[in-house]
Amino acid sequence: MQISDQDIFLAHEGGKLSVELRAPIQTQRDLSIIYTPGVAQVSRAIHADPELVDKYTWTERLVAVVSDGTAVLGLGNIGPRASLPVMEGKAALFRSFAGLNSIPLVLDTTDPDEIVETLIRLRPSFGAVNLEDISAPRCFEIEQRVIEALDCPVMHDDQHGTAIVVLAALKGAAKFMKRDLAPLKVVISGAGAAGVACAKILKAAGIDDIVVLDSKGVVSADRTDMVEYKNELAQWSNPRGLSGDIGDAMAGADVFIGVSAGLVDEKYVASMADDAIVFAMSNPDPEIHPDVAAKYAAIVATGRSDFPNQINNVLAFPGVFAGALDAGARRITEGMKLAAADAILSVVADDLAADCIVPSPLDDRVAPAVAKAVADAARAEGVTS
Repeated sequence: MQISDQDIFLAHEGGKLSVELRAPIQTQRDLSIIYTPGVAQVSRAIHADPELVDKYTWTERLVAVVSDGTAVLGLGNIGPRASLPVMEGKAALFRSFAGLNSIPLVLDTTDPDEIVETLIRLRPSFGAVNLEDISAPRCFEIEQRVIEALDCPVMHDDQHGTAIVVLAALKGAAKFMKRDLAPLKVVISGAGAAGVACAKILKAAGIDDIVVLDSKGVVSADRTDMVEYKNELAQWSNPRGLSGDIGDAMAGADVFIGVSAGLVDEKYVASMADDAIVFAMSNPDPEIHPDVAAKYAAIVATGRSDFPNQINNVLAFPGVFAGALDAGARRITEGMKLAAADAILSVVADDLAADCIVPSPLDDRVAPAVAKAVADAARAEGVTS
């Protein structure tokens, strides 16, 4: 599939979003109903009963896609203006895959206090918050503080969307290979937002032997050069007490998950256990080329659309937010994320193959399945209003 630069820029010219009316304004009567004087009656009603805002405005099902532009795709800290095309794209995916309205909000600040305060002030305007492309470790603090401050679903997609789809893909690979999850030895390259979230969700799914690496090597309790969140990570990961570099970690491992920009030498993949699983997810350049990884691994996945087994967040976030909003959830829980992963896998459960461990991002069964599973989990956990 060849895509030219001209094709790309033409598709983005003028932006990718527009506002469409649900009711036409063609006559004087239409104008009187949609705007003055008719709209005043609706405003008075909401003033008298604030809960009516969900019925008479789009707030209840509007997702704010929020970023400060500090960790955009593989581009890094490019700032809010340059990140806006990505946020518009995210909003387009919400609409296309889950029928949700969303609005991109890029903030010209990197201060956590200012970001949290801004979202608190804007809370009457939206029903959920998708945090996006915020650098670690700030993203952990910002997400937690926004969750605590707002009474609506909040999720940093770079963390949890990635983790949900990784778990779904790993469950699909294990099921196809008739292997149990729990005994797998997993190596995660990348100790940023996605890496930490993947480690946490795999732990919650029952996998104990998880080794995470940052740019300096294995995240281990004996290191003295790590920031606080990595020290916390070291307390419950790396149960065999490994140290050293990626070669030390990958020797004999069953699963490699790449969520960093670092390249992985072919010899390290060759050192993995038999029937290994490799998820080389960095974009646009995977940690190791899929064709090379396939020489040693039984199953290979990437984040790219031009290879089989694309691990793409769009399999998760539209349905997760739709389900949370459908259920009137006040937050998105770990149980809801686990349910989303199972729902993604359920779509291809009868068609699993080495090159089909997750559905296509374009499979229109995915978002409804995820939304239902997430809504059911929210109700079961009692986090609905």
